[in-house]
Amino acid sequence: MTDNQQVPFGSGMFQGQAKFVDYAHMNQQEVQVNTLDEPVTDTLLRDINMILYKLSYVIIPRMKETQGRKLRNWDLWGPLLLSLLLAMTLGINSNQSSDTIFGTIFIIMWGGSAVITVNAKLLGGQVSFFQSVCVLGYCVFPINIAAVLITFFQSYFGFFLRIIIVGVAFLWSTFSSLSFMSSMMNEEKKVISVYPIFLFYMFLSWFCIFI
Repeated sequence: MTDNQQVPFGSGMFQGQAKFVDYAHMNQQEVQVNTLDEPVTDTLLRDINMILYKLSYVIIPRMKETQGRKLRNWDLWGPLLLSLLLAMTLGINSNQSSDTIFGTIFIIMWGGSAVITVNAKLLGGQVSFFQSVCVLGYCVFPINIAAVLITFFQSYFGFFLRIIIVGVAFLWSTFSSLSFMSSMMNEEKKVISVYPIFLFYMFLSWFCIFI
């Protein structure tokens, strides 16, 4: 790798590229950083900025490929943090064992993402495994918001209001993921490819309502 080569998004073992980071997506300037020589705090701050920047694409989905492509520069820090947050939040609000809920949500998040990716590839989709897991993981964010609201304000929310909140989060997560994933799937088999995505977010949403 040469010194003037640009590598997108982040550093470390949980990211697709490790050494140089392009900051153009944040400040529109070509800034490169040698992550082996920089302080740990700078690395952490950059990774946090990367996660927040990608979440902005989930909050306001960009339908154009030229705008949304940065979410596909995969990392696993964001999905890992979101899966942990969702598992802990639902564990707090559950009458069942928090350890059981935590393990169940964690397995569904990562196992479900893997199944969706393998299904898409078997149906002829041009999708990278880690890229797909990254997109699906980040798009859980609206469901995270719904889970936090229901957990900490449950005394103010009736059952039907909870359904509405979680329903909006489900549609939001699904729409965000499809806006990025659909172009990587086989056009002739797109319906079969996206169907597991609906089930994935629907199952996570179900936990928010009934657990």
